[in-house]
Formats: sequence, structure tokens, C-alpha cells
Amino acid sequence: MSPRIRGTTDVPKGHFAVYVGETQRRFVIPISYLSHPLFQELLHWTEEEFGFEHPMGGLTIPCREDYFRSITSLLSSS
Repeated sequence: MSPRIRGTTDVPKGHFAVYVGETQRRFVIPISYLSHPLFQELLHWTEEEFGFEHPMGGLTIPCREDYFRSITSLLSSS
């Protein structure tokens, strides 16, 4: 399953929203990604570099969008 961009309230059961990159583009991804070591590494890096205090009120991952898409593409194929 590839990440989907959704409206602000459209998060299906078993998914969550993240905001990615400089433009804080919203992606809706499966909760199962949270248990994958690659995604956990991305979250750990985010916490180390930026912390988790962000004005958006959701999880913000300040990496480049193309990098995030490549990670979620790998996760969806595993």
C-alpha cells in the first residue's frame, strides 16, 4: 500500500497522518509502519534532530518528501 494524501479529517482505521518536509505535506500511512525498524530509525533521527514539539499538532517529519516517499515505498513492498 502506498502512502496516500488525504483531506484533513480523512484518516482510515489503522492509519495515521504525518506531515513531511518543508511544505509539511500531509501523508496518511499504515500504523504498521511504526513497528518497522526503518521507520523507527527515521522517527529516532527526527526526535534527535528536531524533537517532537511542532505547531501542526501532528507528527512532523522534516526530511525531504522524496526521501520519505522512498522509505514508504520500501515499507509497502516488504
